[in-house]
Amino acid sequence: MLSIPLYQFFLWLYRLMALCLMPFSPKIKLWVKGRRNGMQHWQQMLQQARQRQKGPLVWLHASSLGEFEQGSPLLTAIRQQYPDALLVVTFFSPSGYEVKKHYSGAHCIGYLPFDGPLSAKQFVELLQPDLVLWVKYDYWFFTLRAIYQRRIPLLLVSAIYRSNQPFFKWYGGMHRKMLGYFSHFFVQTKEAAELLNTVVAQGKITISGDTRFDAVAAVVEHWHGHPLIEQWMGNTEWVVVAGSTWPSDEEKMVHYSKSYPQVKWIIAPHNIDASDMADTVALFPNAIRFSALNETTATAAQNVLIIDNVGMLKYLYKYGRICYIGGGFTGDGVHNVLEAAVYSKPVIHGPEYSKYAEAIALLENGGSAIIESALELEKLLQEWMIHPQIVSNMGKAAGNYVQQYSGATQKVMDYIQANRLCTSDTNC
Repeated sequence: MLSIPLYQFFLWLYRLMALCLMPFSPKIKLWVKGRRNGMQHWQQMLQQARQRQKGPLVWLHASSLGEFEQGSPLLTAIRQQYPDALLVVTFFSPSGYEVKKHYSGAHCIGYLPFDGPLSAKQFVELLQPDLVLWVKYDYWFFTLRAIYQRRIPLLLVSAIYRSNQPFFKWYGGMHRKMLGYFSHFFVQTKEAAELLNTVVAQGKITISGDTRFDAVAAVVEHWHGHPLIEQWMGNTEWVVVAGSTWPSDEEKMVHYSKSYPQVKWIIAPHNIDASDMADTVALFPNAIRFSALNETTATAAQNVLIIDNVGMLKYLYKYGRICYIGGGFTGDGVHNVLEAAVYSKPVIHGPEYSKYAEAIALLENGGSAIIESALELEKLLQEWMIHPQIVSNMGKAAGNYVQQYSGATQKVMDYIQANRLCTSDTNC
């Protein structure tokens, strides 16, 4: 079992490494600087917010941007159901906070203080939340314990579990203890529920599905076009939108984009740092950056448009006849396939997808295809262009899959309401 002293040593080492690497990494620098004077900053934000919002305080924690998007339907539902609630959002990673720090759907947004017995206790006492929503994962022992010790309802939403995780190993005693701090679990799949039930009482588990289905459905409802991109696309019949791509994905596309200029590509790399973006642009000599797009350049001959900003991708999949999701050639695995599938678009990605239930299910439902090389990608695209009915059928399968599994948000809200966890006449 991982002991508390050993865990504290891990925290000390984690912080030391962050300080040492800060000069060499803009992301780590943001991570460190964002936590300086954190308690004072939080106190100021809360004082201002309390002047406007007199109801219960609901705290949602998301590790990064993807988890925030996963939890955002809950924020929307709580705002509608409890308009006087004070909504607080915390992030662990700068990639979430820096993008969403001006998000208008919450009243206070900031970094989760670095875990520790004192910092966790101070932060929970400062917030005094009535309800805490933890999205998917990001387990921090002292923070979760501080919430539990104050008897605050703590719900884990859209959780997914695998047998190789420490919770289910002989050495995972401390991890299992953290699970004991949660009041209720909303898991994505039956398999996850059965696995979790080996260490958690069945009465604390609900199979809800994934709130990401609701998140992507909401994007479609608020979709808005972009005139310059539409001008750049022109009357092109075949557009491939490639999102969250890594160099290992982009390398698979280069030859085809050069050989078939009649096909247009919209590529949104996962990393948009200056050096990474320069490498991507160098791969595609027939490319133009989105930041360089104007009424004149939108009519140029380039058949590759590279998106060099964050926030547009989830809307851009609408433009694709076919969508490619990146990450399938990395150790972390493929990124969010639902953002494309919700538009009833067929999805292509690499072979690393076994960690993600929605990617597995989309493939099983006939809405996606796997490629392992540039040659396979070229053969697949050529086959689909010769037989467009395949594209149409796979797109319908993808859209039906998302529609079928929407509704996880309502299941969480039903639980909150049934147990009176967030009403103005009760202390949650």
